[in-house]
Amino acid sequence: MITADNKAKAFALTQTHKDDVGSPQAQASVLTTRIKEITKHLQTNKQDNTARRGLIQMVGKRKGLLKHLESKDFEAYKKTVSTLKLRK
Repeated sequence: MITADNKAKAFALTQTHKDDVGSPQAQASVLTTRIKEITKHLQTNKQDNTARRGLIQMVGKRKGLLKHLESKDFEAYKKTVSTLKLRK
């Protein structure tokens, strides 16, 4: 479970303004943090299929947010991907 501190740090990475929590950049940032936590959990709990299903859903949601961002504002997409270190 993501803590309030971790969530605030994730929002701070990609916020477009001070109170931004709803932009695709901010949502993708929080999802990335949650995905990392669940991935770490699944390394020790290999049989947790419920968490695995949730992970796949979160990855799909993040993919959709980034696809939307890419089509609407390519510069913001590139900045978000580089900030979150999603592509090599």
